Amino acid sequence: MKGKVLLLIGEEFEDVEALYPYYRLIEEGYNVDAASYKKGSLVGKHGIGMNVSLSLDGVKPEEYVALVLPGGRGPERLRLYPKSVEIVRKFIAGEKVIAAICHGPQLLISAGAVRGKTLTCWPGIKDDIIAAGGNYLDKEVVIDGKLITSRKPDDLPYFMREMIKLLKK
Repeated sequence: MKGKVLLLIGEEFEDVEALYPYYRLIEEGYNVDAASYKKGSLVGKHGIGMNVSLSLDGVKPEEYVALVLPGGRGPERLRLYPKSVEIVRKFIAGEKVIAAICHGPQLLISAGAVRGKTLTCWPGIKDDIIAAGGNYLDKEVVIDGKLITSRKPDDLPYFMREMIKLLKK
């Protein structure tokens, strides 16, 4: 095993943005844990369920090499839980790889982590990124240090290619 990666999801997460990284990282030899505000099965935006093995209280960021923040409505729901924002802040403080796609950067905004960073996201939250002090680029993937961001499901191949490259460094 190459290390552990944490996937933070909330109800109505974008199914493919959670499942594609989940399986791709396992294929690369990583152990992937899904965490949320409740354990059990969470249903994605398109009706696909995903098993959540950890509650937010059970997450120990120091055990992980990276964090994945899929989009959909999940980030909006997760950021209402202070523990999820605290987890993101610990990944930032630990200088770990963070990969956020679509609406995933909403958690970065809530964690105060976009000021001065260059990133991309779903067009609907572009103004939120800018208002939080981030530099927005409309590109399929943007890398700023150990932060990887993408706009939408169509960007997943580029998003995962860059995440895996960063993890291998």
